Amino acid sequence: MTELVPPSKQALREALALSEDILKNIELSEMPLANISLKTSRLARLLNDFDSQKIMEFEASGYPSTPTGVPPDIYRLAVIAGRESQQKNEKSGEINNYIYTTSIEELEQEVKSTDAALAAARDPDVSVSSANPYQTVWNPVGNKFERDTIRSNAARAQRRLSSRRSFIYSYTLRRHHELRFSGIADDIFSRIREKVDSAIGDQVPDAVQKLAAVYENLQSENPEDWANAVHSCRRILQDLADALYPPREDINKDVNGNRRVIKLGPDNYINRLIAFLEERTDSKRFEEIVGSHLGFIGDRLDSVFQAAQKGSHSVVSKEEADRYVVYTYLVIGDILSMQ
Repeated sequence: MTELVPPSKQALREALALSEDILKNIELSEMPLANISLKTSRLARLLNDFDSQKIMEFEASGYPSTPTGVPPDIYRLAVIAGRESQQKNEKSGEINNYIYTTSIEELEQEVKSTDAALAAARDPDVSVSSANPYQTVWNPVGNKFERDTIRSNAARAQRRLSSRRSFIYSYTLRRHHELRFSGIADDIFSRIREKVDSAIGDQVPDAVQKLAAVYENLQSENPEDWANAVHSCRRILQDLADALYPPREDINKDVNGNRRVIKLGPDNYINRLIAFLEERTDSKRFEEIVGSHLGFIGDRLDSVFQAAQKGSHSVVSKEEADRYVVYTYLVIGDILSMQ
């Protein structure tokens, strides 16, 4: 499968509206399926789903072939589209894989023309008789075989057409749900981001600039920039800890019945943020949840930072960097809600 390039937000909005329109076209039979497949090709193009884009084009126009067969790259797309079947060679007993290359438009036309073809193959009204009472006469051979062939071909075309409709509908429905969910998630995170961006400036004046740098680094295709985005999240949490709970002397504390030393020095920013929460909230459950999230994100940010210090630059993937930025926003939002 080809790697998908993330589409723009404008393309995602257009794709969501288009997917809803395509589903309506199919469910209400508003237009020929060949036209719907071209609309679905546009949907795939908006989503940068290049394999699906070509598949939908071939569904409408037919899959190209040569005198020696179907090229491997075209065959692969036909298999994805569910056009492959197996047939057994009656002589050798060998089972081979085949695809049918017929376009949706041809299938629709074959089904549509069935009644006319059957009418043309109707037996003529002929009366045969003989003046010789001893002569045996026979009615002329009819077109039953031709009519049976027409019906068989029409039934096969209808089955294939139903399969094509189901394939296009399933693809569009899956994409529609993905787009709706991503839009909801984006709206939720946008609200959290706006709230954090507007509140953190009061505690850490230059945090907004650092957060802007985080976004710029995430847009890059350079793995070192992704790691830099993670480093920026670590620095923002350090700055927030310095503002809310400055470094101080270590303390002794009972933790699950054991006496432990809690370090609250300059480098222990996660411990200081957790101590801030413990002093500000009465909810033990909230303290446990937020403290757990802080511990997780702090450990991961520190490990990325330490790996970079040792000269290992490609220590975080794009997906990991995205998650750490989201986690950082969530914990900052929880911490600032204690203000």
